[in-house]
Order: sequence, then C-alpha cells, then structure tokens
Amino acid sequence: MPAEDSRAAPGPSAIEQVVERMEAIARGLPAQDGVACFNDLYLAVTRAVAVEAGADGFEDVAFLAALDVVFADIYFDAVDADERMERVAHAWKPLFQARARPKVAAIQFALAGLNAHINHDLSLALVETFLQRGLRPDRDSPQHRDYLRVNALLERVQEQVKARFAVGLVGVADAALGRLDDLVAAWSVAHARDAAWTNAEALWALRPLPEPARL
Repeated sequence: MPAEDSRAAPGPSAIEQVVERMEAIARGLPAQDGVACFNDLYLAVTRAVAVEAGADGFEDVAFLAALDVVFADIYFDAVDADERMERVAHAWKPLFQARARPKVAAIQFALAGLNAHINHDLSLALVETFLQRGLRPDRDSPQHRDYLRVNALLERVQEQVKARFAVGLVGVADAALGRLDDLVAAWSVAHARDAAWTNAEALWALRPLPEPARL
C-alpha cells in the first residue's frame, strides 16, 4: 500500500481549531469592541465552512482547510501583535486603532476587518497554501471551484450576521455616511475574493524574480 501523502492531512478538524481560537478571542472582548464585531462575522463564516467541509461539500477539503488555517493565522498574528502592544500590519491599522470608538457602527467594524483580511491577506494566504500543497493557482481546478463555492457561503452568512448588526446602528454614523445599508451593499465579498485570486496569480508569477524586481 503506498504511503499516504502528508499533504492530505488537513481537514475539518483543522478548521475546528481555528473556530476554537476565534471563540477564545470572542470570550476575551466586550461585544462592542471593534475587533469583536469583525471576529463575530469571521467566526460565523468559519463555522459554516466547517459544517460544509465535514459534510463533504467540497472537492478538495484538505486544500480548503489548509487555506482556512493559513488565512486565519494572519488575522491571529494581528490580534497577538496588538495584545503585545506591537505594531499590527498596515492593512489592519484602521480596525485596531478605531476599535474603541463609540460612534462607529458594528457593521462598519466588521467591514473594516473584511477589507483588511480579504483585500490584503487572502492573496498572501493563497500563495502560501499553494506552496504548502504543491499546487498552483489554476482556475480550472477543484481548488478554484471550491473557492468560488465559498463565495456563495460567505454571502449567505454575511446577510445573517448583518441582520444582527442592524440592531442599534449609530445615528451619527448614519448621518455622516448616508444609509449604512448602501455602504454594505457597495462592498462585495465575491468581487473582493475574485480580486484576491487574481492578485495571488500575479504574486505567483512574480515568485521567480529577484526581490528588488518584485517591489
């Protein structure tokens, strides 16, 4: 019998470990904290992914689980850096610097976290996961089809969480920004994730170049 490929190890249990860390973060933060608002959305999405992964809802569960872990670790690095009073990554600064502001709606905090995590972190996580798994960013692949399937899952969960955030929206924020529903509608998870995959393709193509050529 051939030896099992070690790259096939990650699975739904790995996603559950990510869920446990997010649950621990949630327990340590007041509900009104800006990071807690983003963590609430992220936790809901990750739980939903874990359920579908455990139900064989994807073609390459191992890839999805590995990506989930690598992706979440970038967020956890930001949380840990902030707790140590170290500088967080530039993309995360708006959320962590504004997390205690009283006149910011919960949905705004959640969107700030999504913006940092998807628009900046996801392409990096994709490249790292491709390297770990011995794969490449191929759009005609089980990995890309699973990636697109997560888009639909994210849209569903985002709507559910947005309904919870809609309770107690801050009037001042509404006055300054117009209807927050319009702000939320203008930001598309699917479009952001499509851009992240495209950025990952670009980063992948640049890998063989010397470091100065990639700047």
